[in-house]
Amino acid sequence: MGAPQVRAPLPFAERLAQLVEKVEYRRAETPEDREANYRLRYQAYLREGTIEPNFGLRYTDSHDNDDNVWLIGLHVDGQLASSFRIHVGSRDFPDIPAMHVFPEFIGPQFAADKVVVDPTRFVADHRVAATYPELAYLTVRIGHMAAEYFEADIVLATVRAEHQAFYKRVFGHSPVCLPRPYPGLIKPISLMMLDVNASRPRINTRYPFFVSSPEERAQVFGPRPAGLDQPRQAVAPLAV
Repeated sequence: MGAPQVRAPLPFAERLAQLVEKVEYRRAETPEDREANYRLRYQAYLREGTIEPNFGLRYTDSHDNDDNVWLIGLHVDGQLASSFRIHVGSRDFPDIPAMHVFPEFIGPQFAADKVVVDPTRFVADHRVAATYPELAYLTVRIGHMAAEYFEADIVLATVRAEHQAFYKRVFGHSPVCLPRPYPGLIKPISLMMLDVNASRPRINTRYPFFVSSPEERAQVFGPRPAGLDQPRQAVAPLAV
């Protein structure tokens, strides 16, 4: 009997291309979908020691009901694999989670009439993530899509210090302050900012799977609320 043939691991881009075919992005609009996302959050945060246990076995906060929020679940083969919450902030919609924790950095951006995407509550099913290590890239892709759909100027990353390297490497985010307490979480959170319009060509060239069509973006996010649905004039680059 001959030796078994061992296949070389697929390159990163090919693995992602295969995973994309299994993925569906779905807005959590029904009570059942929202509950599934809240339960996934709870399991992921508890596993990481980010929250204390609770009897409801779910994790949600008041920002889940904002008018400028999108809760997106990423499904792999029909199973909820990860979840990402997107807030889109502007002068007319200043109530985003980061504004409550980092007002001295976010407020000036709104005063300069900039649109800010604030992605939060990035969680994943650890079993699916173990099978598909590329899951994180397809999840954070949602924020990249949102920035283009809503014609944003800035994309935030409010993350723990140990996660800064990922956002800096993949997107080019820059930290703007030291970690500080964040409501509802045990571990402190840092703020990073990205001038997305200046960075998009580089990101799309290096990670072509981040590119999306207008039709896909419209399907994922649906109608834009009044105040975020008008074409925008160019504004000055990111200022911190």
